[in-house]
Amino acid sequence: MHGCPHVLCRCGYLRLGDMNTVYLNGEFLPEQEAKVSVFDRGFLFGDSVYEVIPFYQGVGFRMQEHIDRLNHSLRAVRIKNEQNWDAILQTLVDKNGGGNLSVYLQVTRGSAGKRSHVYDDSLQPTVFACCSQIKDIWQEGADEVLPLKAIVTEDLRWHRCDIKSTCLLPNILVLQQAKDEGVQEALFSRDEKLTEGSACNLFLVKRGVLYTPKRSSDILGGITRELILELADKHGVQFQEIDIDYERLLAADEVWVSSSTRGIVPVIEVDGQLIGDGQKGIVWRKMFELFTDFQHKLMTGQ
Repeated sequence: MHGCPHVLCRCGYLRLGDMNTVYLNGEFLPEQEAKVSVFDRGFLFGDSVYEVIPFYQGVGFRMQEHIDRLNHSLRAVRIKNEQNWDAILQTLVDKNGGGNLSVYLQVTRGSAGKRSHVYDDSLQPTVFACCSQIKDIWQEGADEVLPLKAIVTEDLRWHRCDIKSTCLLPNILVLQQAKDEGVQEALFSRDEKLTEGSACNLFLVKRGVLYTPKRSSDILGGITRELILELADKHGVQFQEIDIDYERLLAADEVWVSSSTRGIVPVIEVDGQLIGDGQKGIVWRKMFELFTDFQHKLMTGQ
């Protein structure tokens, strides 16, 4: 692989490689010079995990939570973890001018110089990271946010969605299915329960109460998801983490999805049926303002 690819990450579509300097296996180098072996297991098998970490004013946001989630993924798939992640990522951000950047970090099991399903513990992981700019969605305001239409699809992913794996083919396929049907998002359903979106967490509102699926191995616990719940709690918005079935979804007054790159986006139609009155909801507007104000202050230092 050469340079930075376009990657569908857990927090939405993110164009990687917009900055000049990337990190690869101990080196900081121009993106055009970054090369990975064709025998790398990340390339051959998707044998890798990743993380996306926002830096505001050059400082990692909730860095420990992101590193904890990365370490969880690495332990779960038994990839060596011998890096000083804080130092690597901070240096990369500094070399790209600091400011408000999103850092994509990918760790593969490495290359054995051949294609083989089996591996041994002597492999050295391949570590790659690059940056892209973070958009200040506070500047646009709630009126400029384009609401989404979505479909519900069967969740064909593996049963360890809590591992932030780069094996995102099911996500890509359902999002393409949504596009083919003229909508913008796909929501996963497993065992008659909604789990999450193709690259986002799911929320709904009924009679002013905010609901989101329980944390489990069927979803990836998003850092943005946790922030939304914290802001809701702080500002008097009741919330519950519950199982959400299809009927509850369609009967909701509001439906949203969230990710670190898109923030909180309303969904006004699911499978051709309007959600509520088909407009952006009151609770969504309140949480959008709280979320974007929080983010804007981090980005500007004000």
